[in-house]
Amino acid sequence: MISSIASSSSSSNLNALTSSSGNFSITGNESESTLNIREKQKDALKKMLNLNTPLPMNSTANEPVWKLFIYDRYGQDIVSPLMNIKELREFGVTLHMQLHSDREPIPDVPAVYFVMPNDENIMRICQDFRNHLYDHYHLNFISPISRAKLEELATAALQANCVTNISKIYDQYLNFISLEDDVFILRHSDKDKISFYAINRPANQEPEIESIMDQIVDSLFSFFVTLGVVPIIRTPKGNAAEMVGEKLDKRIRENLRDTKNTVFNGSDIQRLGVSSLSLMFTRPLLIILDRSFDMATPLLHSWTYQSLIHDVLDFKLNQVFIDESNSSNSNDNQKVMKKSKMTAYDLSSQDKFWNQHKCSPFPQVAESIQEKLDSYRSSEEEVKRLKSEMGLDGNIPDSAISLLTDNTHKLNSAINTLPNLLETKRIIDLHTTVASAILEYIKNRKLDVFFEIEEKIIASKGHLDQKSASTPLELIRDPNAGTPEDKMRLFIIYYLHHNFTDAEFEQYAVELRNVGCDLSPIEYVKRCKFLANPASSPVSSSNQNVDSIFQSLGGGTKTVNMFSKLMSQGSQFVMEGVKNLVVKKHTLPITRVTDALMEAKSTPETDEFRYFDPKVLAKAQNLYGEDGGTFGSSSSPSKNPFQDAIVFVVGGGNYIEYQNLVDYCKTKSKSSPKRIIYGSTEISNAQRFLSQLKKLTNEMI
Repeated sequence: MISSIASSSSSSNLNALTSSSGNFSITGNESESTLNIREKQKDALKKMLNLNTPLPMNSTANEPVWKLFIYDRYGQDIVSPLMNIKELREFGVTLHMQLHSDREPIPDVPAVYFVMPNDENIMRICQDFRNHLYDHYHLNFISPISRAKLEELATAALQANCVTNISKIYDQYLNFISLEDDVFILRHSDKDKISFYAINRPANQEPEIESIMDQIVDSLFSFFVTLGVVPIIRTPKGNAAEMVGEKLDKRIRENLRDTKNTVFNGSDIQRLGVSSLSLMFTRPLLIILDRSFDMATPLLHSWTYQSLIHDVLDFKLNQVFIDESNSSNSNDNQKVMKKSKMTAYDLSSQDKFWNQHKCSPFPQVAESIQEKLDSYRSSEEEVKRLKSEMGLDGNIPDSAISLLTDNTHKLNSAINTLPNLLETKRIIDLHTTVASAILEYIKNRKLDVFFEIEEKIIASKGHLDQKSASTPLELIRDPNAGTPEDKMRLFIIYYLHHNFTDAEFEQYAVELRNVGCDLSPIEYVKRCKFLANPASSPVSSSNQNVDSIFQSLGGGTKTVNMFSKLMSQGSQFVMEGVKNLVVKKHTLPITRVTDALMEAKSTPETDEFRYFDPKVLAKAQNLYGEDGGTFGSSSSPSKNPFQDAIVFVVGGGNYIEYQNLVDYCKTKSKSSPKRIIYGSTEISNAQRFLSQLKKLTNEMI
């Protein structure tokens, strides 16, 4: 009988009480990074594929149990960035299929399900029971299954007379997607349901808001169960971030109260003899922010490799899709397109070049690709030389036999070198293709010019000098610069940093309309800026308000001659016409807030942040106060600095913020390192964010 759930946490040791501050991923000292969310989630999947039994110390010691792997679109999104087909094969997966695909009965092989416990999936699993598709069912639910749905499964199993075929039912708590060791998102499929637009729709009713917040909290709860820690939570007041913080605090608190069934098992604390008081200072800090906190950063034109890929190419779940269609010009100079060919390229953590250069400025990436190519050609020539020297480049004469005998070590060296050379060539070809596609966009849209101007706007906090004051307007007027979307992004960024007069605003609006821009996104931004400073007019705002929002945004760029190699004849990249810009490090708003909270600094920006500690017992007579706060959510948090933090953005994040946090951690000394995991409801590029602003404006009317 299916009478109970064997609740399975997604790691072998989910001891929140023994969390360590030295185990996070974004770090300036890689040797100290011994734990990351990507590996934690991957280990949980491996255990699940091992039929929820602990993995042997030597994974190759035993032959795997051959099995089927059945998943829904949510499960596919989770597995895709973590495991490839080869790794699935190593864990005995002979066939992997979508739950809602047409599937034939396959006897004698266990079927491992990995799905969300929604109505549609439960109905399909019940149908599988009735059709007697498999002899052994291992049901793994991404989020906890409700009692009602569990009973529905039990009824279907009884009616189909297949109760004995159901081995176990597990709650896996894996309802999030790990993209990097230190980056996660909550959703890819159905991400519109928890998007910035969905959260901020004017027509939202309270039940809709509650549903969205519950989905976000469910995923964040899964994240901390997988990571095995109970965080201390900080949120600003009066927005979606505060709602998420309250609900997550309540969810963790209620789970901890049930000591027998809590997924945060505290049994190890007694074995280790660690006092709970000391752990108050080593637990990670969870900083939850709302996207409306900073609406300029998602629209910025970036100059780093990963951010550029996400901005101009189709990049999702660590795969970049490039249209490699060939085109030719006919006699009448009209472009004739041949058959379209979209090719997917994996940018995974196993790619050393990607790991090293994803946060590097694009010109530096191009130079590194050229250096790798030169090194590869040199190694290739060396192999050819050895081949020729040993008489292996054609017919082998008798005299070569003795040479071959005398130089066996050279042959072994060549054999050992070839596989590495082939892999190096694959990586070079991959990044050459990606970088070439990016370079075309940079040239065609003058993205280097947009980036340079935006950096000047940020560096000057919107107060451009007399020489540069007209530059944004000139770029908007330039018919050869960018798309209407690029120009709208530039204007919104300038608007958020600069105090426009009515006349200035109208001048820009006229020029934007003349180049085909849809001005609707700016209306929502104007409203948000007005609400941030109600005393100001919808167009003009005080210098004090702008400076308070964008203070400490240093920045700027400088043009240097980085690429003498790239400019040389025979280079793979023709960088002529593209500025060699080097990004000057600056602090984004999210990094500034993170630094203040991690260092326990008192700033006007963070002093009013709410404070939640799920481990602190609430007052018995008032678990949740009238203001929605809890005991412990007072304005007197710990004054001790944090080494570890999870920074989470409700409403969508971006790789620009992630890279800024990486840079922040690198600046910290080894004696006081900072480790940060960056998460968001989704990773959205500027095009998607702009479209959501447009939809919000249309619903305001």
